[in-house]
Amino acid sequence: MGGRRAGQPTGRARLVRARRARRHDLGALLDPSEDPGSTALGALGTEAGSDLNWWALLHRRVQARAGASTRHAWWVLWALLAGLFALNFTFTVFVVALPTVARQLHTSVGTLTWTMVGPLLAYGLAAPLLGKTGDVVGHRRLYLVGLSGALVAAALTALSHDVATLIAARTLDGVQGAATGTASGALVNAAFSREERVKALGWWSLVGAGGPVIGVSLGSPIIQAFGWRTLFWLQLGLLVVALVVVALLLPPPSSVAGAQAARRAAARAELRALDWVGSVALSLAVTLVMLGLSIGPAVGWAAPVTLGAFVGGAAGVALYVVRLRTAANPLIPARYFTRRNFLGPLVLRATANFAYFGGFFLFPLMMEEAYHYSVTGAGGLAIARPLVFALSSPVAGYVAYRIGERTGAVVGAASLVASMALFATLGTGSSPWTIGLALALSGLAMGVALPSSSSVMASEVEEHEFGVMSAAQLLAMQVGEVAGIEVLETLQQGLVRSRHLGAHAGAAAWLSTFQTPFVVGGAVALVGLGAALAVRSVARQPLGWSEA
Repeated sequence: MGGRRAGQPTGRARLVRARRARRHDLGALLDPSEDPGSTALGALGTEAGSDLNWWALLHRRVQARAGASTRHAWWVLWALLAGLFALNFTFTVFVVALPTVARQLHTSVGTLTWTMVGPLLAYGLAAPLLGKTGDVVGHRRLYLVGLSGALVAAALTALSHDVATLIAARTLDGVQGAATGTASGALVNAAFSREERVKALGWWSLVGAGGPVIGVSLGSPIIQAFGWRTLFWLQLGLLVVALVVVALLLPPPSSVAGAQAARRAAARAELRALDWVGSVALSLAVTLVMLGLSIGPAVGWAAPVTLGAFVGGAAGVALYVVRLRTAANPLIPARYFTRRNFLGPLVLRATANFAYFGGFFLFPLMMEEAYHYSVTGAGGLAIARPLVFALSSPVAGYVAYRIGERTGAVVGAASLVASMALFATLGTGSSPWTIGLALALSGLAMGVALPSSSSVMASEVEEHEFGVMSAAQLLAMQVGEVAGIEVLETLQQGLVRSRHLGAHAGAAAWLSTFQTPFVVGGAVALVGLGAALAVRSVARQPLGWSEA
């Protein structure tokens, strides 16, 4: 009989040795069939680890099913989109509730504007550093921490009984927004190949633009019927669901003890080596610039506090540039700023947000003052812009996958220029259809340009720097947004004052005060078109429509 040779391991020993060797593989760690007891307790092995709690068993089962799917990257995307919707659907509707909140908290709407300014400043301060933190410690962990912070912010908002607590809660929401915003962008980019990425980013833009639209549609009746606090209790429930979904579906890092220790040691070393002087300078510069833009219209652009904010911001930028050239490990490597597919999307993001959000702010004022629309009527017409934005984004992602991201970026930027030009030429006899076309062109511009610009920018950086890249994108967008709103609003109000327009001024006189701001918005959008023309599409083989 053919017996086993001396010293030769038994079949069971070979199996154990093979399994031990495979424990360094993440896929093996997430496969329940790797549990030695799974052969006796079922093919899925979900009952095998009797020493595991129910959450661990559920997590292993979900990870096994998701990991075995050919559409695993899309499962990751859907999980992240659940979190994005839970985070952003209150964004616009809370602005509508400010007068009600002011009455209940015995304060003014002007004071409550800090519930909007505070999160912006907190975001600008935290985003660069949190983006780098995610690159070092892991974006999944940062995203879960951010969602947990959003839970706290939502609960504090709902429980706020004075204006200081409310402003603090909303400012905390800005910090968690920096965590979830940078981490989620990095996770999407990491889950998809550079060729497929633009399609995923189209769906990302859909939820990013559509969430606030749904929030206004559903949130306004909720506020009217049950009060503004109910909105945040509802958000709290959505965030709990999103946190569970994300925790289950996003694959965790390797749980091998040695790998964990090595990863922690590498993270500590990388954080110590980071150029903290330049990183803090960049964060402070962005925060001070946004502060100056936010307070300028209220206290005056020549006021010492406004000028001080701008001077401090300029000094921070100068220090960051010096550190970028001299520091060994800058926050964003200097080489990226010489690449058209990195710098071009940044310029496009900032300029597009300047024109889009500047026009977003001016539009209801124009409709009420020049065309005598009611607030409800202006709001109903304005919804065309974010609706087209949301619906065009996924389609644009698939189209850009076939024809190239450069074409998508150029078409989007050109649509924004056309929108601003159409707004600037509106007359007293312009029909609602013409106004609706101008709105639709703005929405189409953002829906088409953003997935493409994000995709080409991600293709230029290393995967371990996706967090910093996401932070750079989001900061460019926020600075552009704040600048567009404040600069164009200041121009329009300045024209009103210089022409001494009163309540009895004619429609033509009021309409003329909006033309120059829209021309300025169009000029800035034209700079974005130049940046879009400079980018290059991601190289890929021609593929069919069947790959979703």
